[in-house]
Amino acid sequence: MTHSETHSEVVETDAGAARITWHPAERARAVLAVGHGAGGGIEARDLQAIAAALPPHGVTVALVEQPWRVAGKKVAPAPKTLDTGWRGLWPALAKPGLPVIAGGRSAGARVACRTATELGAAAVLALSFPLHPPGRPERSRAEELLGAGVPTLVVQGGNDPFGRPAEFPPGTAYDLVEIPFGDHSFAVPKRADIGQEEAVKRITDAVVAWTAASGMLSA
Repeated sequence: MTHSETHSEVVETDAGAARITWHPAERARAVLAVGHGAGGGIEARDLQAIAAALPPHGVTVALVEQPWRVAGKKVAPAPKTLDTGWRGLWPALAKPGLPVIAGGRSAGARVACRTATELGAAAVLALSFPLHPPGRPERSRAEELLGAGVPTLVVQGGNDPFGRPAEFPPGTAYDLVEIPFGDHSFAVPKRADIGQEEAVKRITDAVVAWTAASGMLSA
């Protein structure tokens, strides 16, 4: 199976029909499953960039569409329903028999963190983790992140209103990579010192390096 053979499959879950779009690696050593956020789908620039960048490095990428998106709805359901959809997809993600890294952007990152230990994820990739609602730092979701229980990489925009890197709790429970000037969707303003292409490259470089780190996928 070469990494050019992208294909999709529909998976029935207790929350409805979900969809996985597979971007296979030729000699895969892991699967990175990435869910989208509450305001968009798998067309997000960071998800598409990761799906293109990881397979040549031996990681199959599975872009996951939650049932509400597959059904054409505009608004994401409650977190509990998102977790139900993710749980229902997991057997299909684990079917290749490889370690599965649970990942997601924004709301999808929260799902990955909440369910990682229960589902046996090898690690968690949290893109634009929504540490708190914009302007409401007192409503912290740090416990979800810190409770993942597996090696975790957070990739966060320097100007993300849902939580700037400096707002994240200190400690060794996770690694954090900052994308300078990036907002919640990693968009950088024209006045920034780095361009949009460079910002996206920093995301993919960080994920490639992290997935290649020795021992992380020994689970």
